[in-house]
Amino acid sequence: MTVQDSPRRRVALFFGSFNPLHVGHYEIMRYVLANGDADELRIVVTPKNPSGKADLADANVRLENARRAIRRRHLNVTVSDVEFHLPEPTYTIQTLEYLDQAEPDAQHILVIGADCLASLQRWYRYQDLIDNYEIWVYPRAGVDLESECARHNAASTLKRIIPLDGPLWDISSTRIRQAELSGVDVSAWKM
Repeated sequence: MTVQDSPRRRVALFFGSFNPLHVGHYEIMRYVLANGDADELRIVVTPKNPSGKADLADANVRLENARRAIRRRHLNVTVSDVEFHLPEPTYTIQTLEYLDQAEPDAQHILVIGADCLASLQRWYRYQDLIDNYEIWVYPRAGVDLESECARHNAASTLKRIIPLDGPLWDISSTRIRQAELSGVDVSAWKM
């Protein structure tokens, strides 16, 4: 039996800067673990955002903070530093293709928020991404998840952009950083 003949492990990949990792991320991970059809969930910490976000904390600090947070919460989630070892800029499609080659026994699934889906057509090699990968989309306030999934599925040969039905969390890393700058205690929001 060859690798192609055997069933492939389904590996869900939740990419992000995690600047910082917060309870909204945690709830997405919990939802995917409980409801997703995956054998494994990994968060992929992005060392440097290709879109040029300048306000990122040190990549190694974010990576270690993510590892500590996952251990503290006892989640069955792996924290991946794969993008720390790839040439910059690191684009999601290139990381997925690298993982496909490194793990031919795995089917990689992208997990994103609906806010990312709304701008997905601007991602590097968008068509390759939607034509070759299953994408699970977690709801975010202000985004019509069903119509966004339908719009991208209409452009895809794979048509496996799947809306998730998780609860909304009104929290973001940007909001946490802004609150911290204003002196607000955000410790309850962080993991």
